[in-house]
Amino acid sequence: MLVPPTVQLAGRDVRVPLSQTRGERFDDLVLDAVEHLEERWAKQLEGVEFAVEDVPAVPPSGVEPVYDEDVVADETAGGAVPLGRLLPAAVDERGEATPARVVVYRRPLEARAVDRGDLADLVHDVVVDQVARLLGLDPDEVDPASD
Repeated sequence: MLVPPTVQLAGRDVRVPLSQTRGERFDDLVLDAVEHLEERWAKQLEGVEFAVEDVPAVPPSGVEPVYDEDVVADETAGGAVPLGRLLPAAVDERGEATPARVVVYRRPLEARAVDRGDLADLVHDVVVDQVARLLGLDPDEVDPASD
């Protein structure tokens, strides 16, 4: 059975879940988490970029990875595995301002999730943690509903 990528619903195109790739479904989970936080923190998150990467950069063979405090990592997997990262606003080598950026790593999160609901919770937790770091707040202050 072939599934169209979109259908018309109430006069707008809506993506059909069966036609989405795993990456697209993951992107939607990140967008859901960001939209949830923007309801409360729209002004503070204005200009912040949110991105998904499949996997974090891997150091050369034999080099032990060292992650600074801007990385959310799972320490239970026999070593730190990055799940997300905050890249603070900065100025690049050309003197141009770059916005703050929250990066969520898809494959490590998918590998830790039991099912789609669990994955949604993990994605939400990583996004909340990174936004908390960005705002200099405790994650419970950023999203008290996630307790």
